[in-house]
Amino acid sequence: MRPFVYTRVDTAEQAVARAAPVDGTVGPTNSPVQFLAGGTNIVDYLKLSCWTADELVDINGLRDEHGSIEVTPDGIRFGSLVRLRQALDHPAVVRDYPVIAETLGRAASPQLRNMASLAGNLLQRTRCGYFRDVDYDECNKRRPGSGCAAIGGRNRMHAVLGVSDSCIASYPGDLAQALVALDTRVETLGPDGVRTFPVRDLHTGADRPEVETILAPGELITALFVPSGPHTRRSTYVKVRDRESYEFAVASAAVALDLADDGTVTDVRIAVGGLAYRPWRADAAEEFLRGRPLTADSAEQAGRVALDGAVTHGDNDHSPELGARTVARALIQAAQLQV
Repeated sequence: MRPFVYTRVDTAEQAVARAAPVDGTVGPTNSPVQFLAGGTNIVDYLKLSCWTADELVDINGLRDEHGSIEVTPDGIRFGSLVRLRQALDHPAVVRDYPVIAETLGRAASPQLRNMASLAGNLLQRTRCGYFRDVDYDECNKRRPGSGCAAIGGRNRMHAVLGVSDSCIASYPGDLAQALVALDTRVETLGPDGVRTFPVRDLHTGADRPEVETILAPGELITALFVPSGPHTRRSTYVKVRDRESYEFAVASAAVALDLADDGTVTDVRIAVGGLAYRPWRADAAEEFLRGRPLTADSAEQAGRVALDGAVTHGDNDHSPELGARTVARALIQAAQLQV
């Protein structure tokens, strides 16, 4: 691990000023100044030397302002420094937004959930072994223009949706799928002031792997707002993994449903995880289902639509079928919920 400066701040304005952009910075992931919340992702990667920083700005002094959960008739607002365990245990989350609670309950370990922040979890970087192991020179995330060793290498856990010739790394998180499915909005404070945008726009595509989000250098996520709706209570998360505890998804699906009394799909939200370069909203599958009865057959067809266009690279040739079945299972599971 390279030496770095540790700084603690007490306000969001101080944090933004400390992490203001410098010449040559193309995004927050390559900025020499990084924010530190729970540290469960960045410290790990600093130890591996696949991510470097000259200064860590500890933002835990902002928890009084950005560490609470507010429930309103319009939705639920999470401060960016809310811990995963704090959100998982909140009665309104469990009752009204079960898909969020389920993603949190299946993420990491209890110890990590006690430390990790919601915004930090949302911003976690890929677990791609070729990115994490600096002995591999070919990694466009670490060294733009060097290539992607995963494309011709071992890639069972790599993405099949949203990939490019530059990168097939998969996004590893669980929470992001729930937030994308529920049309969450991100609130930030940056060098240019306050802005709000859909969480589905936060992560960028695979054409420039070294730029992972639309955040500007020094831009700080301050809150996440999830709007309420008839679909939020009939929501669930299915995570397929190699072992039941402390493992990343091979495939996952977050689903939120609004059903008519006769079982017809009035509205549906589907996000796919484990198989995509970034948190992935399955718009075509949603459009396919709206206005149709939700049956085993229509769920299976929707799953296949969700994985349409998947690109495989050998070891992950099984992923489209697995992903389609995971989506179908989540749809049926959501339909069976008593709300």
